[in-house]
Amino acid sequence: MENTVSLLYDIPGKFEETRFEKNHNVIFKNSVEASKVVAEEIAQLIRLKQSNNESCVLGLATGSSPIKVYEELVRMHKEEGLSFSSVISFNLDEYYPMTKENRQSYHYFMHEHLFNHIDIKPENVNIPDGTVALEQLNQYCTDYDLKIKKSGGIDFQLLGIGRTGHVGFNEPGSHINSGTRIITLDHITRVDASSDFNGIDNVPKRAITMGVSTILKSKRNVLMAWGQNKSEIIKRTIQGDISSDVPATFLQHHSNATFVLDQSAASELTRFKTPWLVGQCIWTQELKSKAIVWLCNETNQAILKLTDRDYNNNGMSDLLAQEGSAYDLNINMFNVLQHTITGWPGGKPNTDDSKRPERTNPAHKRIILFSPHPDDDVISMGGTFSKLIKQGHDVHVVYQTSGNIAVTDDEALKFAEVCNDFIGKENNGLDFSSVIDSLTNKKENEVDSLEVRRLKGLIRRRESYAATRYIGLKDENTHFLDLPFYETGQIKKNPLGIDDIAIVAAIIAKIKPHQVFAAGDLADPHGTHEVCLNAIFAAMKHLKSESYMNDCWLWLYRGAWHEWDIHEIDMAVPLSPDEVMIKRHAILYHQSQKDRVMFQGNDSREFWVRAEDRNKNTAKLYDDLGLAQYEAMEAFKRFDY
Repeated sequence: MENTVSLLYDIPGKFEETRFEKNHNVIFKNSVEASKVVAEEIAQLIRLKQSNNESCVLGLATGSSPIKVYEELVRMHKEEGLSFSSVISFNLDEYYPMTKENRQSYHYFMHEHLFNHIDIKPENVNIPDGTVALEQLNQYCTDYDLKIKKSGGIDFQLLGIGRTGHVGFNEPGSHINSGTRIITLDHITRVDASSDFNGIDNVPKRAITMGVSTILKSKRNVLMAWGQNKSEIIKRTIQGDISSDVPATFLQHHSNATFVLDQSAASELTRFKTPWLVGQCIWTQELKSKAIVWLCNETNQAILKLTDRDYNNNGMSDLLAQEGSAYDLNINMFNVLQHTITGWPGGKPNTDDSKRPERTNPAHKRIILFSPHPDDDVISMGGTFSKLIKQGHDVHVVYQTSGNIAVTDDEALKFAEVCNDFIGKENNGLDFSSVIDSLTNKKENEVDSLEVRRLKGLIRRRESYAATRYIGLKDENTHFLDLPFYETGQIKKNPLGIDDIAIVAAIIAKIKPHQVFAAGDLADPHGTHEVCLNAIFAAMKHLKSESYMNDCWLWLYRGAWHEWDIHEIDMAVPLSPDEVMIKRHAILYHQSQKDRVMFQGNDSREFWVRAEDRNKNTAKLYDDLGLAQYEAMEAFKRFDY
């Protein structure tokens, strides 16, 4: 299109059109790489418009998806002289009612992440006003659309996508001809926002949003999605039929729309999930494993029962021709899965380890179990944790953050009042009155005081001690790092810093582990798991030249949101019914997290229920494939750092 830039169309190897996909999409390794390309396209468009003495009209989004784009645009402004003086911006939406000063408002978000750091003119910034009187809203929304039109229309519209398939806040049922308006938010949307508001009861039920028609009139639309949580809705949007049930599918009508995805968000697309249905494949061992497990599920058969016909009828004739027979494929796959199963996660002494996931020697290993929050250890691998201790290994659990943000004010107040009652007024004047006062008089969006944050952190800490003691760990083997990036007192954390990496490196250097277990679950709604994992990667890379690191293996577990797919599992640790109960009781020691899960993601169940169901489901999957039947299994993937 004239006077537009579509840089994302020109990246070689990033787009592979298949008969299943109805939208142009580009897939990147991660959101950082993708965000830089999106920011560069925006920057090129701004410069093009400036060279023609024209204003550049940007439609902007909020949420986690565009944050790295805004960071890159700010960097370009500060380091490369990119000017926003000729930019006019229109934001997609705003909660209603909502004041501009509220930390959860999109007005606050946009200024914090972008507008406060660039030279855009304040009069050129347009964000829906969440304080407009209800009786005036219809006219206000009409005027918002009219202002966009008078500005020449939106040149580039940045979009995210919700789990309901909403763009902006156009929830299911939105009409293709809808303009800017007030809308009632879907329950799922409010659940997803609940952690930002410290509970769903505080999430507004309505919002002002640009309409589908408004969005489709933009000259260029770029929708971004990151993470496995978005993979299902991305598949429905890109491969499904156009429907108001998934409003994002209306983008199939747009002639200049691109979906920008990371590998996790794209993982359910047919060309990634089942590429043998798209065309010929290069059959690596990993792809063979993935395909055969899928075939078992598709045909509802165990591995050793698959036939030549099953392979031929399900897009795998080239694999069958390459390997010779279903019998050979089945036996090899059965053995691969069989060799992942072990009741000795630290290695079984005095045995041949050539067919086992872990080394026999040294028989007694030094082990670090990294836990991003003070409960991920028992939620994710409580049974394996217990086994490692019972089998005589020197196990250390390392809690990377205090987890204080996840303690409710009511829970903290309860502990503060108990402490105050216990100390009494006659104990050298010590009391908790300042903490109680801070909690009872806390204003909306006010950041916790240092005293309150310390109390909340201590609640999590003491719950962790109770859980690890129950499992059998010595107190001196329990470590709390309180990484600085987390200690903001807010849901929004600081970026990973060199101090964080140095602290993680120091504990590794002190223990000199043979095994490191770490959370490989990047579906954490607020990204703490990802930051904690990156800190471990950076620390281990820094220490790689140390001789003890030659004997250190890194195992990744999944957290409360997802499990590894069967073909990804390198070690599956069976749990007996008694071990399942040990794990459950250990999780329940984290009482502050039991009844009201603040950061639950898209699953309303309590963490102990999720973990138990997930472990039992993994065991059932192995059983369905024709392997041994167990009560439950915890799964791990080895990572070569």
